[in-house]
Amino acid sequence: MSAMTMTEKILARASGKAQAAPGENVWANVDVLMTHDVCGPGTFGVFKKEFGPDAKVWDKEKLVLIPDHYIFTKDAMANRNVDVLRQFAKEQDIKYFYDVGTKSYKGVCHIALPEEGHTRPGEVLLGTDSHTCTAGAFGEFATGIGNTDAGFVLGTGKLWLKVPPTMRFVFHGNLPPYLMAKDLILAVIGDIGVDGATYRAMEFDGDGVYALNIEERMTLCNMAIEAGGKNGIIAADQVTLDYVNKRNAGNRPYTVVKSDPGAQFVFEKVYDVSKLEPVIAKPHSPDNKAFVSQVKGTKLDRAYIGSCTGGKLTDFKAAAQLLNGKTVKIDTFVVPATTEVARGLDTETIGGRSLRDIFLSAGAKIGDASCAACLGGPSDTFGRLNAPISCISTTNRNFPGRMGHKDAQVFLASPLTVAASALTGTIADCRELLV
Repeated sequence: MSAMTMTEKILARASGKAQAAPGENVWANVDVLMTHDVCGPGTFGVFKKEFGPDAKVWDKEKLVLIPDHYIFTKDAMANRNVDVLRQFAKEQDIKYFYDVGTKSYKGVCHIALPEEGHTRPGEVLLGTDSHTCTAGAFGEFATGIGNTDAGFVLGTGKLWLKVPPTMRFVFHGNLPPYLMAKDLILAVIGDIGVDGATYRAMEFDGDGVYALNIEERMTLCNMAIEAGGKNGIIAADQVTLDYVNKRNAGNRPYTVVKSDPGAQFVFEKVYDVSKLEPVIAKPHSPDNKAFVSQVKGTKLDRAYIGSCTGGKLTDFKAAAQLLNGKTVKIDTFVVPATTEVARGLDTETIGGRSLRDIFLSAGAKIGDASCAACLGGPSDTFGRLNAPISCISTTNRNFPGRMGHKDAQVFLASPLTVAASALTGTIADCRELLV
């Protein structure tokens, strides 16, 4: 039997095969399917058209419904989408529905999935959102699919998938205090381009990766899609298992997989994290890479700290250490990814002050847990760019119109870089503020 990568092993198991090779098509059994308010209605429509108006989903405990994108808005069509989720959850008796306006409401699906125990090593997790690849941080195959594919999964629990070849990115060395996972993944995307990993698995390895906490590993895998990747993946270690075992929904058994010695990678690149500088992506593409030192002083109108890449507790702790006792010079929006993270703003402290107090005292505005302005949304969305302004953001995409106005300029950066820039009103190097 040939040596296999993690991704190949997982897809082999999911299809009942002993072996799976790049380029091979397999019928993969799906362990978890997630959909949200943007794509859920379309997915349900496909399901009912193809399987019948009274059809039942293949496994009601493997479907997860998470409204998160266009939530806190008066927009009638956005509200209707959430109503469609509610109706479907009721008629299908869906156990894992995290409805807005209830105690179970969560926020951003990619962070909610692991928090609620829906991510496990060795599994196949599909979602109707391109950043579903976030869950690869838990040693599983996780990728985004369209409404048609998701509708088929709802009825059958399977999907026809082509096994991707694997690219390997190794980070060695001790991560300096001025770097975060966002810097690492922006460096990779800047090096290989937004199409550099098209339909390939991106496997992250090295002592620099395993020194990251689980939230930072999620940021690495989240932006695999920004390089065109099919999935991002990191082998599970004890940090992963401790997180999963504490939260595992339904206490489902799982099997940890690792790439075999001798597994074939189509590309390998090694980074020494001790030699990297803070990285930024200039408008209008995640691969428009520059070192912060090269664009320092660029005028800004707004700072935004949130989303699945920048709205976790680790992100806010990093930003708060710079904002503590200082005042921002530009409009600064803070949006926790989930309600669990939002609670953490009150319980996590720096120098005896809660993160929430630090942000508010610095002049920042704090929104409710959701995707908020990351995908633009209706005009009343919190933090949305409704004018052609310049914004530095911890989000994951900066295409024209992504955060609202089509002529807005969006720079992508780490929470440390965004916080430092909020204090100066221009792109700033966090190394000058860290003590």
